[in-house]
Amino acid sequence: MASSSDTPIRHLLGLEGMPPDQIEPLLDLAENYALLNRSRKVSRDVLRGRTLINLFFEDSTRTRTSFELAGRRLGADVINMSVAQSSVNKGETLLDTAATLNAMQADLLVVRHSQSGAPALLARKVDASVVNAGDGMHEHPTQALLDALTIRRHYGHLAGLTVAICGDVAHSRVARSNIHLLTTMGSKVRVVGPPTLVPGAIRHLGVEIFHTMEDGLKDADVVMMLRLQHERMSSGLIPSPREYFRFYGLNQKRLALARPKALVMHPGPMNRGVEIDSQVADSDQSVIQEQVEMGVAVRMAVLDRLTRSRHSV
Repeated sequence: MASSSDTPIRHLLGLEGMPPDQIEPLLDLAENYALLNRSRKVSRDVLRGRTLINLFFEDSTRTRTSFELAGRRLGADVINMSVAQSSVNKGETLLDTAATLNAMQADLLVVRHSQSGAPALLARKVDASVVNAGDGMHEHPTQALLDALTIRRHYGHLAGLTVAICGDVAHSRVARSNIHLLTTMGSKVRVVGPPTLVPGAIRHLGVEIFHTMEDGLKDADVVMMLRLQHERMSSGLIPSPREYFRFYGLNQKRLALARPKALVMHPGPMNRGVEIDSQVADSDQSVIQEQVEMGVAVRMAVLDRLTRSRHSV
């Protein structure tokens, strides 16, 4: 019987329900690409003749550039569609956009959208393989994969590690994807933040909830800070950025409560002085820049795997 790692993956829309024996091979492939990127020996034949379209309805220079680099390093023809100047802003529906994209006969479609479920809707309507690059407050699977790869490179494993995800959990698709992946791989996940930003229902995803940094960071192996999602918030959830930093910002004193040499992570962009102190962000314990590097490797692995699966069925 074929293992889950041999099962073709048509799309990557989220990590909820993905088994360990599909996650692990993706991380292994990404590790190979990380090493190849550093040696500058990546083969450009993997996606030669394939077309990748980056369709971003939300701005994200970092994620879009990462997917563009990943596609180009594997030899794909990469098109960045400027949605702000497209027919979508003239009243075209998402289904109309799907029909247009289908006519272009792209092989891979990377979608970022403010509405949860938009990439899944497109996946049902196009022939291309679809990668969710972030949808509403739902998921951001490649971010969680690159976070997991970064952690694994330092600890050699994910099982048994204590990971504290701190900040605006309520509005974070990064938090949700990380929770799904890390709990599946055997990590102990804590979420830390004020009650207004940590929904109690998230406990059902298998996490512990803490409302003070002092309790939540104790003996953590990884401290993952989240950006305050001001654009998704209603007013009154935090008193002020300054007050938020006073109680929930990561500084050296709070980091000392975690295990010695605990990793400091942030998906970016950072609000220095709001959720994280610059001394911590730039310290030896910070792996924030390594996360950016692993982002390209993970997205190369995902594009590679989806293309192989697409042409094996």
